[in-house]
Amino acid sequence: MEAQSGAIAVIILGFLLGLKHATDADHVVAVGTIVSEYRNAFKSLWIGASWGLGHTAPLLILGIVILLLKSVVMDFYEGVAHYFEFGVALMLVFLGLQVYWNLRKKDLHVHEHAHDGDSHMHIHGTHSSVEDPSIETGHALFNPGRPFFRLKSFVIGFIHGMAGSAAVMLVLLPTIDSFMTGLFYLILFGVGTVFSMALITILLSVPFVLGANNRRITAVINGVAGSASIVFGLLLMADIAFGTELTSPFYLPIEESQIEKLIE
Repeated sequence: MEAQSGAIAVIILGFLLGLKHATDADHVVAVGTIVSEYRNAFKSLWIGASWGLGHTAPLLILGIVILLLKSVVMDFYEGVAHYFEFGVALMLVFLGLQVYWNLRKKDLHVHEHAHDGDSHMHIHGTHSSVEDPSIETGHALFNPGRPFFRLKSFVIGFIHGMAGSAAVMLVLLPTIDSFMTGLFYLILFGVGTVFSMALITILLSVPFVLGANNRRITAVINGVAGSASIVFGLLLMADIAFGTELTSPFYLPIEESQIEKLIE
């Protein structure tokens, strides 16, 4: 009975850690740079869900390996995780620069038309040259539409999943004797992450939706999102390269000792 209660506590803890982990500052900043592509707050949740699936995929694979091989793999992962974390920092800078690039080019593209045998071209800057079928053309705040999968969000989540910020979730795995308990722990962590990030993207998208009819407001909001991503990426690089703690005020860390107390 005591073992069963401990297993249930571990599984519930996985879900709660997933809910919390999605709110890490680097995750929110990264998703904030791509949520502006959608004009519908409710549909933006699929961006977060796609990110959560991408984040869960590498952790599920790595977690299963740790459950099978225990501390050997965990020690190796902790030794290389900071390299992946630096990759996250580079990605954040890239995403921020991409926002500014999109603002700069303003989606300028060329259309060719023919009238009465006379061919000529128009340059447009008012709409995207390639329409994404998943992007809502209207500005309805809560029109769920059909679920869709966002590859860009999945890839960003995948990169985040390999980084060291998830190590606190994995550190418990070598101590779990039951493979099934550990597997459910991983799955519930993934479910919590997907659910939490889906809600976060809805909140992040609201300013973009409310300012969608004003290009100046939209540009300012996009600029803030891009700047936040670049600055946070640079701060994270400094923390990893020079051992500073510039990004620590943006996190609510959970220590290994705290996890042990929660499952006692």
